[in-house]
Amino acid sequence: MSYYRPQTRRRSNFSGLKLRLLIAAGIMLFSVVTYLAKSDINPVTGEKQRVSMSTDQEIAMGLQAVDSIVQQHRGYSDNRQATALVKAVGARLVNTLHHRLAAAGKKQPYPFDFHLLNDSQSVNAFALPGGQIFITEALLGHMNDNGQLAGVLGHEMGHVLERHSAEQVSTSGLMTKIASGFGIAGGDVGSMQAAQMIGNLVNKKFGRDDELESDRWGVELMVLAGYHPKHMLEVMDILEKTGGGSGPSFASTHPAPKDRKKHIQAIIQEKFGNGLPPGLK
Repeated sequence: MSYYRPQTRRRSNFSGLKLRLLIAAGIMLFSVVTYLAKSDINPVTGEKQRVSMSTDQEIAMGLQAVDSIVQQHRGYSDNRQATALVKAVGARLVNTLHHRLAAAGKKQPYPFDFHLLNDSQSVNAFALPGGQIFITEALLGHMNDNGQLAGVLGHEMGHVLERHSAEQVSTSGLMTKIASGFGIAGGDVGSMQAAQMIGNLVNKKFGRDDELESDRWGVELMVLAGYHPKHMLEVMDILEKTGGGSGPSFASTHPAPKDRKKHIQAIIQEKFGNGLPPGLK
């Protein structure tokens, strides 16, 4: 009897592994099919995107997060003149966007609003889904031209218009479910952690692509609003000088400023190689 026990145990272990693999495969297949089934047409770009929420839900999500964001950055700025400047440049970009889309028979659904945060430490700007856009006093303080501000705000508008946050929500959900599938297949926490690490790297790649895509919007909107695109290149110099966006490109959701600068120069050449519109500031 003792001779057959190890074989029985091996068969039992194999059966358990086979069951785990089947369950894991089922979870991952269902996750992928569900992800692929969730899509929507971007009302601005006309592109089909893998998103699981409507534009109204994006707007609601962004508005719900405003108070928390403001508290994290010590509230709104007390500098009324600087705040007015941020809102004025933002409004100019939005008006430009409306004219551009109207000429193509399109409308954009986002109620953009621009905020200056009372944060003198973090050199940063970011956008919430739905059109709430923020810039810190620390970043604004390094700028010496309205064109630089226009480039940054236009870039953040690009994140909203491309629905990057909605895409990230869908992608992150997929990666989380696939990670759980790997965890079940491996039968230990280490397998799940390894899968989650891979998922994080994939998400970071999406983030880098999003940044470069938004740089394209930044250049286009600022030029249409009457600002010279050279100011976008100056912003990259500011980020490199202050350490904003620093670190190896592979391990960061934000490409290094020098890499973004090359990309922006390529965009300018592609769009305006035959000459920029006259009268740019």
